[in-house]
Amino acid sequence: MKDLTKGNILKGLITFTLPLLLGNFFQVLYNTADTLIVGQTLGKNALASVVATGSINFLIVGFAQGMTAGLTIITAQRFGAKDAHAVKKSFVTGLYFTIAISLLLSVLSVLFVGQLLQLMQTPAEIYEGAHTFLSIMLGGLTATTLYAYYSNALRALGDSKTPLYALIVASILNIGFEYFAILVLHLGLAGASAATILAQCISVLYLVLHIKRKVPELHLNRKLLVYDTQEIRTHARLSIPMGFQSSIIAIGSITLQVALNTMGTNAVATQAIVSKIDQIAMLPMMSIGLAMATFGAQNYGAKQYRRINQGLFQSLLIAVSWAIGFAILLVSLNYYFTTAFISPSQTAVIDMARHYYIVNGGFYWLLAILFVTRSTLQGLGNARIPTICGVAELVMRAAVAIIGVNLLNYTVIISSNPAAWLGSTAILIPTTIRMVRRFNRENVQEKIVLN
Repeated sequence: MKDLTKGNILKGLITFTLPLLLGNFFQVLYNTADTLIVGQTLGKNALASVVATGSINFLIVGFAQGMTAGLTIITAQRFGAKDAHAVKKSFVTGLYFTIAISLLLSVLSVLFVGQLLQLMQTPAEIYEGAHTFLSIMLGGLTATTLYAYYSNALRALGDSKTPLYALIVASILNIGFEYFAILVLHLGLAGASAATILAQCISVLYLVLHIKRKVPELHLNRKLLVYDTQEIRTHARLSIPMGFQSSIIAIGSITLQVALNTMGTNAVATQAIVSKIDQIAMLPMMSIGLAMATFGAQNYGAKQYRRINQGLFQSLLIAVSWAIGFAILLVSLNYYFTTAFISPSQTAVIDMARHYYIVNGGFYWLLAILFVTRSTLQGLGNARIPTICGVAELVMRAAVAIIGVNLLNYTVIISSNPAAWLGSTAILIPTTIRMVRRFNRENVQEKIVLN
């Protein structure tokens, strides 16, 4: 376990962030494995069936994962406060909460999976395959959510390496299981989704065994297993808003995709490419943001307010520097980024992608500020402001996208991303400035008392 309330701040943040960055990379690999393998082995319709479920899966799984992040922020605060008993209480409460909510979501989503696919206007020729794939994926939601919970619980205690190892194991097993299920057992899409869930179950078992062997801070006894209503309420106040925040972001992504669908095949093909580039751009920003959530939570519990401010400034410097540097590289080498995914003969797509890089890349620095400040506030237990920001993000993205559709203007549609980031940071930045000033005042007051 790593105590982030002590030692060199920059070194601690970088050491904690690097496994998170690698973990996010493997998460992208894990999430795209189904698409790649199914496309290679089962053909176009099967591939389309998997792609058609992406938005729904993101919406539901995103809620569950956001919820687990909220649960373990309280664990991190108590770890920073050096309250061992409260850490265990938080862990067991979060475990109860995770199992209950994930089972409920799983049952409800499987029952209504047909209606969800119809709402997304899934084409008839891929409906059955999409229904099969999504039903099994959502049926195994508890395994996916438990992996997220155990990983976040370990990160709350400063261990970002073990969740990475579990994810690497799951990624490798997922690829092997899928090929076996499809090519040897001939189970088709059902085999592909079942293989993914099986790999996820093994990663959960890996984390459980690791905690049992090496993490006494999370060992439980019968007294701790007693249901505590007050603890449930405390954790729900932070976890539920963070779950909804993740779902709001998913709805925003769906809105943008629907808007681009109206612009024709070239726009859709362009989005398929630039979304991958966006993921590359975002991974370091997201990772340093996740690190700040844990760093902020532990130091808030330890009342190390000065360290929070220092960590925030250093994280912003790293994230914004990456955002500006990558944007310059992307715009300068836009042709090579795009032709890595598509033939050089597709000049219309290449031109649209270059335009997207200029419009969105020019505001990556704003996105960096968003990730770092939002995660920091969440680490301090502030769920209200990030949730309001999520709503602002959704409203801005949807409004600009709708205007773009009505004008049939590609530039306006793709400007919906920077507009969403602007809407969110317009709330986050003033809130963060007030937080920094408050921590500075409290730090001064503590010095006066000590003197």
